[in-house]
Amino acid sequence: MFELKTISLFFVTAIAEILGCYLPYLWLKQEKSVFLLVPAAVSLAVFSWLLTLHPSAAGRIYAAYGGVYIGVAILWLWVVEGITPTVWDFVGSAVAIVGMAIIMFAPRGA
Repeated sequence: MFELKTISLFFVTAIAEILGCYLPYLWLKQEKSVFLLVPAAVSLAVFSWLLTLHPSAAGRIYAAYGGVYIGVAILWLWVVEGITPTVWDFVGSAVAIVGMAIIMFAPRGA
């Protein structure tokens, strides 16, 4: 149960971060409304808050989160941007997710 909660929280955190960065991208690169910066700022604030909900040390959380972020970014590429990931995108994402699992779920001494 701990593992599912941790991965789910990382997933939601990654969506918040990617959305917070994607909206300014739309404004800067695709000439969308400047008002996209408001939900972007809210999304990045939510992202920061979500990182504090994990019970582990901050450095470990940030390191492990990076692995999930990579996987979610590739899903974003596919679902939101409509670009089919390559086999190498999937392989790289899988390696990152395995790295996250090692960091977060390895047994630790007291």
